[in-house]
Amino acid sequence: MANSILGSGILLAIASLMGVPIGIAGGIYVAEFGRGKRLANMVRFTADVLNGVPSIVMGIAIYTLLVAGRGYSAVSGGVALGIMMIPTITRTTEEMLLMVPLNVREAALGLGVPNWRSVLSITLRTASPGVITGCMLAFARVAGETAPLLFTAFGNQYWSTSLTQPIAALPLQILCMRFLLTTNGIVWLGRARWC
Repeated sequence: MANSILGSGILLAIASLMGVPIGIAGGIYVAEFGRGKRLANMVRFTADVLNGVPSIVMGIAIYTLLVAGRGYSAVSGGVALGIMMIPTITRTTEEMLLMVPLNVREAALGLGVPNWRSVLSITLRTASPGVITGCMLAFARVAGETAPLLFTAFGNQYWSTSLTQPIAALPLQILCMRFLLTTNGIVWLGRARWC
């Protein structure tokens, strides 16, 4: 069970390293620099669509793109979880930046601060509690996902910290224990390599 906790930590670290910067950058672009532009509308629409994609579909897509031909790995599991984090972080960052009063932006611009600098130093800092909450929400959402990890990280019953090998994860361990406790039906999955 301890190897699953370590594996989940590794997977979530990879996902956060990928999902948080991309999500925040997307939210900043949509809210501050892309108002009324076609690309910003496409980013917003894509984020909304990705928010509605079932996790098993995301797992199958990442399996097709990264796992098939290369093998199961912690990196592919982290990428799957990271992609699932991006839309939530993008939309919450956008909404939190739009809630910052216009007076705060105007005050920074009135002092001669460039727009990009005022967005990063003033607006984002003002909205940071909401942005952090959005990051925590996305983190919590993917922390319990099992379906994409079945197709990407696959699980491992041994201590593995290699990013290029299958890795244990707590949701997979819980699923495995559930199948082991089942006496009628799908007991044969308890003998799978990832249990």
